[in-house]
Amino acid sequence: MTTRSWQWLWRACAVLTAAILLAPILVVVPMSFTNSSTLAFPPEDLSLRWYAELLTNPQWTLRIPVSVETALATAVLATLLGTLAALGMTRGKFPGRGLLTALFLAPLVVPIIDLAVGDYFVWALGWQVGPVGFGGSLAGTVPGLVLAHTVLAFPFPFLTVSTSLTTVDRTLELAAAGLGANPWKTFQKITLPLIRTGVITGAIFAFLTSWDEVVVASFLASPRVSTVPVQIFTELRQSYDPAAAAISSVLLAAAVVLVGLLALIPLLARRAYGRSTDNLAEIVSGERGVVAATS
Repeated sequence: MTTRSWQWLWRACAVLTAAILLAPILVVVPMSFTNSSTLAFPPEDLSLRWYAELLTNPQWTLRIPVSVETALATAVLATLLGTLAALGMTRGKFPGRGLLTALFLAPLVVPIIDLAVGDYFVWALGWQVGPVGFGGSLAGTVPGLVLAHTVLAFPFPFLTVSTSLTTVDRTLELAAAGLGANPWKTFQKITLPLIRTGVITGAIFAFLTSWDEVVVASFLASPRVSTVPVQIFTELRQSYDPAAAAISSVLLAAAVVLVGLLALIPLLARRAYGRSTDNLAEIVSGERGVVAATS
């Protein structure tokens, strides 16, 4: 085969792979615009009936705020913990770092059902070790869902921030420290702008992890406090309700928008180094002002 033939073959493979991956989406989204009372593809009559249903049916109006609140809180908590862990693992020198890193990444490889059972026993039933108790009584609560989803989402900011830290120019941090900046100011003015892209990327992935998670949430949900994916799963088990396709399309649209924001990450990366150097110049100016005042 010629080189041109191979190129066409690889393109055909790429198109076929994309078609297989996008096939479920190409089916669900059109079905959400049906006017029928049951799911059918292709839809016979187009209508926004089921999107209006999302705004009036308590089954969805109660779940959507819970999903948003849980995903936002999970993104914040997982990103905070992941950033701190990445700083400790990247900058710290202590025995057992490899084992601890493997522990941090375990949620990526441990079967989700095992994590769901573990989360249920810890956050719902409580974990008792001698006289010390931990967790419990968090089933059917947003904090319980947030803590459980944080376990799943934690590896993503940990990985993205760790990768960003490996590319940080340490001379800028050392220069700021040498000019009298304390560790917090050095991190705030120098390190954080340089790893901001990793922090934002990790937060987006953490949000999406919670946004469409159903297995762990089903263990900790209750009739009053539940997430949208759990309700979708319940609805499809009982009937082919087109409202499930409508809310699935809404979840998909939100995910597409957030992933699209990742396209702005290279722009942030280019601006980060310039901002850090500007902050270093600010530290230098401040140090000179202190020296002049004392002399």
